[in-house]
Amino acid sequence: MPRREQDSLGPVTLPDGALYGAQTQRAVENFPISGFALPRQFLRALGLIKAACAQVNSSQGALDNALGNAIAAAAFEVARGEHDNQFPVDVFQTGSGTSTNMNANEVIASLASNRAKTPVHPNDHVNCGQSSNDVIPTAIHVSAALAVSEQLLPALKHLANILSEKRQAFAGIVKNGRTHLMDAMPVRVDQEWSAWQTLVEQDITRIQQLQPALHALAIGGTAVGTGVNATAEFGPQVAASLSEITGELFTPAENRFAAISGQATAQALSGHLKTAASNLFKISNDLRWMNSGPLAGLGEITLPALQPGSSIMPGKINPVIPEAVAMVAAQITGNDATITMAAQAGNFQLNTMLPVIAYNLLQSIELLANGARVLADKALAGTQLNRDTLHATLAQNPVLVTALNPVIGYEKSAEIAKKAYAENRPVLEVAIEMTDLPREQLTELLDPYTLT
Repeated sequence: MPRREQDSLGPVTLPDGALYGAQTQRAVENFPISGFALPRQFLRALGLIKAACAQVNSSQGALDNALGNAIAAAAFEVARGEHDNQFPVDVFQTGSGTSTNMNANEVIASLASNRAKTPVHPNDHVNCGQSSNDVIPTAIHVSAALAVSEQLLPALKHLANILSEKRQAFAGIVKNGRTHLMDAMPVRVDQEWSAWQTLVEQDITRIQQLQPALHALAIGGTAVGTGVNATAEFGPQVAASLSEITGELFTPAENRFAAISGQATAQALSGHLKTAASNLFKISNDLRWMNSGPLAGLGEITLPALQPGSSIMPGKINPVIPEAVAMVAAQITGNDATITMAAQAGNFQLNTMLPVIAYNLLQSIELLANGARVLADKALAGTQLNRDTLHATLAQNPVLVTALNPVIGYEKSAEIAKKAYAENRPVLEVAIEMTDLPREQLTELLDPYTLT
């Protein structure tokens, strides 16, 4: 049966079975906008923060031990995802995330009341020493920090390892290089793949360098950064408690006013995610070009055949994984634009677009991690070289004549290249005809492997 509750604005009717209270229900009614809920990672972080706050409040005497233990136990249930269906508030809500903070406070208060057999108040007890204004920025950092450590960095390192393994497997094989999508001087396949590996490793380094800032938390600043209604030790002790719970090294923010009013760290992380996504886009597009054909394209590699490629053309196989990863990159780029705009909404002492920052940042981390693993395992690991094609096209590449520039000059080299193009002949044969250089010297100068 529906039940009635009272808050400072009056009575509210709540659905049967709801663990949340009046403020959550008002938010549900006020924001029927997207149907997008804040993700699991964010709710996990919110539960961990509430548990850590309860532990610190108990140790400081702000809550008696029985009440603090009941709140912490209930908060850990939220962190484990046991009550995700009790968090119905839309992402597009009050910009501070107050509705989601109160949603957590009300759910945890209900659970803790049942556990402690005494009324637990969502504001006075669960939210003790806190404000939505420091809890939600803290939850953004904690959720993103855990997602980066547990999901993203392992996925990117796995991708770099697969690239390294394939690079070594393809060592010494020479192919045409390409600039402007046109034939260029030769490169070795392992050199080409080393570029991809290095791009991914640089992404890993950039993200790791940002981790200390991501681990700095706003908690303890309460409403505007001054820490009203919290002790001076509250924020540092909550950070220490979260460190013990998670194994991550969380610290109090150096300046809580900046941590509450600005979202520069989230914006910077999003920028790094966009850069990493752009690199996955580059790798995916290279794979698509190299796999193109198999008859009328480059046909340099064969990607694993994962599914039929057409509903009308039998036998067609498409590069579905690189295409999926390219769409991941597009989504992350769009998310970054949203986060960039939202990070500008730090009006005086509070950013007022926190929920959409949290939603887009966590989605980007998850998409990038999953995209990196799929690209590594379902495309790169099974890539095969079409060595005959590589050899045949390399032998016909007139751009090899570039190696003769220091010996016969640019103009003469250009003449040889044009003739080789026009007659579709190897540049070595044309160079023998058009210069006085001995075959042995030309063969040495035009050796593709030496040129790499």
